[in-house]
Amino acid sequence: MVAFPGFSLGKATIDVSALDRSRVLGDARKFLAGKPVTPAAVRSPRSAGGPNDFFSEGDYWWPDPKNPGGPYIRRDGMTNPDNFVEHRNCLMRLSVEVPALAAAWKLTRERRYAAHAAAHLRAWFVTAASRMNPNLQFAQAIHGRSTGRGTGIIDTIHLVEVARAIPVIAESGALSSDQLARVKQWFSTYVEWMTESRNGIEERDARNNHGTCWVMQVAAFAEFTGNRKLIKECADRFRFAIVPSQIDPDGSQPLEVTRTKPYAYCLFNLEALATLCRIVSANGHDLWNFQTADGRGVRKAIEYMFPFIADKKAWKHLPDVMYFDEWPMRQEALLFGGLAYGRQDYLDVWRKLPAGSNVDEVVRNYFIRQPVLWI
Repeated sequence: MVAFPGFSLGKATIDVSALDRSRVLGDARKFLAGKPVTPAAVRSPRSAGGPNDFFSEGDYWWPDPKNPGGPYIRRDGMTNPDNFVEHRNCLMRLSVEVPALAAAWKLTRERRYAAHAAAHLRAWFVTAASRMNPNLQFAQAIHGRSTGRGTGIIDTIHLVEVARAIPVIAESGALSSDQLARVKQWFSTYVEWMTESRNGIEERDARNNHGTCWVMQVAAFAEFTGNRKLIKECADRFRFAIVPSQIDPDGSQPLEVTRTKPYAYCLFNLEALATLCRIVSANGHDLWNFQTADGRGVRKAIEYMFPFIADKKAWKHLPDVMYFDEWPMRQEALLFGGLAYGRQDYLDVWRKLPAGSNVDEVVRNYFIRQPVLWI
C-alpha cells in the first residue's frame, strides 16, 4: 500500500512507480539533450522590466477594433495568439523537464538524470547572467493598461512541482550545498515578494482559482524552504477564505462554472485545491477532512466533479468555448483524493486518463505531472 502521510488510506492502493516507469524514463531520456533556457535568453520590447525579469501578457486581451492602437480589450476565454508567451513557455518547459528528470533519478539512481536537472536549476536560480529575478512584477501585462498585474502570479504554478523535485535532485549530490542554499534563498525571496508586494496581496485576495493557486504556491514554496509558520497560515486561509467562497455545499465551484471554459476551470481549480491539501496535510494540518458547518470542503468538490471526469458527456453545464475536447487529463485530484479518502474508484479512473499532452493550453493548466515525486 502506498504511504501517504496525514490521513487514513482506507483500502485504496496504486503502484505509481510501476505504472509510470516507462513514461518517465522515455521522456527523461529525450530531455537529456536539451540545454536550459531562461527568461534572460529572450526579451520582449513590450516588457517594462530588465533582462532577467519574467514577462508575460494577459491571455484574453486583444486590440480594440474601434481603437487599434489603444488599450486592449478583454475577450474572456479567447486566447490572443499574438501576445508574448516566450517566458511562460520557458517556465513550462522547466516544469515539464526538471520533474521528469528528478523522477527518472528516483526510479533508476542514474546520476545523469539528476545532473542534467541540476544544470537547469543553476541556470534558473543561481547563475547571475541567466537567473530569473525572484518576482513576477511584469507578468500578465496588458498593452495600454498595465505593465504587470497580480494575476500574473498564477504563471508560477509551474514552479510547484519543480520545488517538489529539488530535494530529490539534491539527494544525488548534483547540487552542491552552496548551490542548494542559493536555490532555497531564491524561493524564500520569491515567497516573501508573493506575500508582501502589492501584486502578491492582490492575487492572494482573488476569489476564484487565482486565490487558490496563490495559496497553493505559497504552501509549496514554504514546504521547500522549511517555513512552517507560512504553512500554518496557508491552512488557515484554506479553511476561512478559500473553501467558504469557492465551494458550494453540493461541491460545485460557482466562481468557475460561470466562466467561458467552465469544465477546464473546474478541473484546474480542483487540481490546485487537492495539491494544496496534499502539501499542507502532510505538514500537520489535515485539510482533507475539513468542512464548514454547511458541508463545504474539498471532499465534496472531488465527489461533485468525479462523475464528469469519468464521463465528460455527463457534464451538465455549457461546454468550454475552446479546448473542450482536450480534457480531462489524468487529474491528480483523483489520485490525491483517492488515496486520502480510500476511494479505489477514483484511482481506477485516474490511471486510465492521458498522462501528457502536446497542446500548450493543456500543458499550461495541467501542472502536476510526476506522481512519483509525490507518493
